[in-house]
Amino acid sequence: MTNNSTENTAIKELLFQLADDDFIHSYRGSEWLGLAPHIEEDVASSSISQDTMGHAAIFYQLLEELGEGDANQLAHDRLANERRNAIILELANGPGYYMKNPEYDWAFAVVRNYFYTQAKTIKIQSLQSSSYEPLAEVAAKVQMELYYHLMHWKTWFVQLVGSGHEVAVSRMKAAIEKTLQDFEGVFSLGEKRNEIVEQGLIESEAVLLNKWNQALAPVLESVGLQGAIEVGMAQGDGRNGKHTEDLEKALETLSEVYSSNKAASW
Repeated sequence: MTNNSTENTAIKELLFQLADDDFIHSYRGSEWLGLAPHIEEDVASSSISQDTMGHAAIFYQLLEELGEGDANQLAHDRLANERRNAIILELANGPGYYMKNPEYDWAFAVVRNYFYTQAKTIKIQSLQSSSYEPLAEVAAKVQMELYYHLMHWKTWFVQLVGSGHEVAVSRMKAAIEKTLQDFEGVFSLGEKRNEIVEQGLIESEAVLLNKWNQALAPVLESVGLQGAIEVGMAQGDGRNGKHTEDLEKALETLSEVYSSNKAASW
């Protein structure tokens, strides 16, 4: 007989991972507003970031319905060590300060966005068969938007890696190496991984990672990149509350308006 308390704990843990991943990833995407390579990309990437924040809001709302507190508070008023996002998603776009001296790395943004969107697509596909019906219903809706997100970032990735331009290719290869060093964290299910998988909430880390590899392989091969994709967690597992200073700084910025009046209707 299933222990309802244990079941709810696993569901909440997975929801926090999904919500926190999209929340911080959307924020990093929003930092490109006004800084993207051209105006059309400014509009397109901003729209994708907005969609992603919307997905985060839906996951936080499910947590609210499970008694975890107000969705806005969950998004804006939790400390870094309470967050469950993968570390690769919180890393700053580059040195400098937004709009003043960003010095952001578009290659890193493209690689991280493409790899994450492909991983998210696979996870969302798995979630459509989740034993937790509200999550399965949400996944079906999110899947429709992800098709366009994935197509967008895949196009950028292929064009830059396959451009033949020495600088572009070199920067993309460096970005791929940087991203893979911590990308295993995107597939981590944290300390509750056994409960999450046993309850049929989502497929195992190994299965998800294998599907991601299979999806990427033909794309990498098409631009002359071959060989096994090795991912790691060089800076630790964010699912367990371990994070970088980049997240702390991002949360300070993200919570400024919310902190000015927490009682306001958001």
